[in-house]
Amino acid sequence: MRLVTYNIHKGIGGVDRRYRIRRIIQVLERMRPDLLFLQEVDEGAPRSRRERQVDVIGDALGFRERVYVPNVTLKEGHYGNAILAREHFDYEENVDLTLRWKKRRSALHARLTTQGVRLWLFNVHLGLAEFERRRQLERVLRYQVQHHCPRDAAVIVAGDFNDVWGSLGPKVLTPAGYRTTRKPAATFPAVRPLRCLDRVFVRGPIQLRRCSRSRMKLAQAASDHLPVLATMDLADR
Repeated sequence: MRLVTYNIHKGIGGVDRRYRIRRIIQVLERMRPDLLFLQEVDEGAPRSRRERQVDVIGDALGFRERVYVPNVTLKEGHYGNAILAREHFDYEENVDLTLRWKKRRSALHARLTTQGVRLWLFNVHLGLAEFERRRQLERVLRYQVQHHCPRDAAVIVAGDFNDVWGSLGPKVLTPAGYRTTRKPAATFPAVRPLRCLDRVFVRGPIQLRRCSRSRMKLAQAASDHLPVLATMDLADR
């Protein structure tokens, strides 16, 4: 299975500041994802021609299953997180991660069954302060317990962690049984990536083979983040 997580920056280039959603689509076409986690997805905003971007991307790539939930409301329109899949979602919910006096944040949760394995999916976009990110991720873990996610379930937590210092994995996710690749890919800023902000963590019967960033020249212009492709195998339990 191929999962891509991508902060698309509303389809606005990180360098030229131009809205070109087709660049995002072309990058994703080359990556051939089965599952797609997107952050900063616009709907109804003038800056992105009032397009519902989850549908523009889904139609272009042939994803029939889509769930989108806005986080931030603008004067006109809003933006948020989206999950696109080729299998049918049997559950979806937005998990509010907003802390008092901080910008609205959330984790978009969906469940589906593929290759005989039931997947719990969490697409996150965490805050800019270290204490904020840690509390938000702890909230995601509490949600899993409260909603009776089995300890041996196949779970994927991925997205824009904004984890500048790379501390969330060792401090929060590894103690909860999550795994990731040994060396994460630097994804920000796209034109000269220095920070590993976009990550993929798994738990349960999933073998995470590789996580790699796109090296397309077009990807450096399409957004201010580079997308990450995770290839994984699922074990049928």
